[in-house]
Amino acid sequence: AMTPVTVGVFGLIVMAVLIMIRVPIGCAMGIVGLAGFSILSSPDAAFSMLGMVVYQTVSSYALTVIPLFFLMGQLAGQSGMGVELYRAVHRWTGFLPGGLAMATVGACAGFSAISGSSLATAATIGAVALPEMKRFRYDDALATGCVAAGGTLGILIPPSTVMVVYAILTGQPVGTLFIAGIIPGIILTGLFLLTIFLWSRKRHGISHPDSRFSFAEKWESLRDTGSVLLTFALVVGGLYGGWFTPTEAAAVGALIVLVIISAKKRLTWKLLAGSLTETALTTAMIFAILIGANIFGYFMTLSDLPATLTAWVTDTGMNRYATLGIICLVYVVLGCILEGFAIMFLTLPIVFPMVTAMGFDPIWFGVLMILLIEMGLITPPVGINVFIISGIAKNVPMATIFRGIAPFFIAILICVVLLFLFPQLALFLPATMAG
Repeated sequence: AMTPVTVGVFGLIVMAVLIMIRVPIGCAMGIVGLAGFSILSSPDAAFSMLGMVVYQTVSSYALTVIPLFFLMGQLAGQSGMGVELYRAVHRWTGFLPGGLAMATVGACAGFSAISGSSLATAATIGAVALPEMKRFRYDDALATGCVAAGGTLGILIPPSTVMVVYAILTGQPVGTLFIAGIIPGIILTGLFLLTIFLWSRKRHGISHPDSRFSFAEKWESLRDTGSVLLTFALVVGGLYGGWFTPTEAAAVGALIVLVIISAKKRLTWKLLAGSLTETALTTAMIFAILIGANIFGYFMTLSDLPATLTAWVTDTGMNRYATLGIICLVYVVLGCILEGFAIMFLTLPIVFPMVTAMGFDPIWFGVLMILLIEMGLITPPVGINVFIISGIAKNVPMATIFRGIAPFFIAILICVVLLFLFPQLALFLPATMAG
C-alpha cells in the first residue's frame, strides 16, 4: 500500500499536470485535495470536509478585505486617478534624463497605494504612459520595460491582494504585513528610478530632459494628486496607528475614493456598475481558488508531506540560509511557468512550515516571497504583466519587451539581496506599530 507521503507527492504531481493543461487552479486544487483526502481517510470524511471548507471560506470575516480593496482600485482606475498621478509625477521628474519613464514608475508606485493588483497598475498606467513615451521617441524596450516593472509594485506597496492571501494562508495579521511592505516598496521604487537614470545616461539622446515645468505647474499637479496621497495616508496610517482593522481600512479606502470621484463630478452609473462587476468577478475567482487551496491544504496535512519535508531539511543540517536560497531559486523558476497566486497556493502549505521551523520571521518571509512573485510577473515565458503591456503596445515585439525588463529584473534581485542582508527593512515599521 502507498504511504500517506507517497499519496501527497503523487497529488502534487497530478495537480501540476492539471494546472499545465489549463484546468482552473481552484478546480485543480479542489479535485486533487478531495480525491487525496478520500484515499487517505474516507469519501464520507472528504465530503464533510468539503462542506466545512466552503462554508468557512465564504463566511470568513478576514476575507471581506478582498472585495473592498478591489473596489477601491477599480473605482480609482476607471475614474482616471491613474492619469492624474502620471501627469503630476511627470511635472516633477520631467527635467531628469528618462523623466517620462521615471514618471511612469512613480505613478505606478502611487497607484499601487490605492490598487491591490499589479495587473490593474500595469494596465492603468501603461495606457497613459506608453503613448506619451512613444511621442517623445523613447526606446521601445525602456518604455515597455518600465511599465511592466512598475506594475509589479502593485503587490508590494500596500494595500495588496497577494499580501491578503499570504496572510490568510499562513495565519499572519494582514495589517502587519501591509506595513512591512512599505520600506521595501520605497527601496524598490528607488532602484527602478536609478535603473532608468543609468539607462538613459548610457544612451544619450533617447531621453533628453523632455520638459521643464514652472513651480506653479508643479504645485497645481500636487493639488490634483492630493486625493491619492490622502487615501493612502488614511488607509495605511489608520492601520499603522491601530485605528482600523484591515477590513475597516479597506472600507474606508473604498468610501474615500467614491467621495473623491463624486466631488470631481466623475461618478456615473456606468462607472459604478463597471467597477462593481469587475470587483464581483475578481472576488469570485479568488474565493474559488481559496476554497480549492484550503481543501488541498487539508489533504497535504493529512499526507504528512510538509512535516516530513521539514524534518528532512532540519536533519540534513544544511545552513538555513542555503536552504532558503534554494527555496528562493525554486520560486524564481516557478515564476517562469506559473502565475503568482498559483505559486503561492501550491507552495505555501509545504514551504511555510519549513521556513518557520528554520526560525525565519513569517512576516519577513512574506515580503521576500512577494518580491520573488514580482519577478515572476515579468519573467519569460509567462510574465503576466508583459502580456498586458504587449496588448497595449501592439507593434512592439515580445522580445523587445523582455529585453527592456532585464535591467529591472536585476533591480528586484538587488532588493531581494538587501532584504536578505537586512531583515529589519521589512521588520522595523511593524515593530513600531500601535496596538
